[in-house]
Amino acid sequence: MKKIIIAFCIALIAKVAMAQPPAGPAKPGSNYGAKTTAEAIVPLSAVNKNLSEKDTVTTKLSGKVLASCPKKGCWMNVELADKSQMFVKFKDYAFFVPTDIVGKTIVLDGIAFNHQTSVAELKHYAKDAKKSQAEIDAITEPKKQMRFLADGVLVVK
Repeated sequence: MKKIIIAFCIALIAKVAMAQPPAGPAKPGSNYGAKTTAEAIVPLSAVNKNLSEKDTVTTKLSGKVLASCPKKGCWMNVELADKSQMFVKFKDYAFFVPTDIVGKTIVLDGIAFNHQTSVAELKHYAKDAKKSQAEIDAITEPKKQMRFLADGVLVVK
């Protein structure tokens, strides 16, 4: 039994370490992660209201992808209806999105929450996004932002 658990753990670590973005472009109708639809999207105002009362909110949001990890598609910055930005990661790193998803309108299904992002983490994402050293050095304070842990992503247009 112990060998089975160890083998499972090694296989899981190998899968995460070797995960790559999906092959092919992000086309309208493409689903990544858990299958989701463009129906029952929750207004951003309702999500913000619920987040003022709770730590996390299970919801479905829509937005435009402003940036994505150019290495693997393992995170995204998404512009919401009020022009605010939200940082998106994928549940358990079980899936990624194509690196050409920038500029696409998407639907996210998952959990929204507020998060205080450290300077070190902000600099890490800036390096991933291939920002200039001057832009990276300009990051000196943590940032409070809405985050999203996506179970599924649907490309709308």
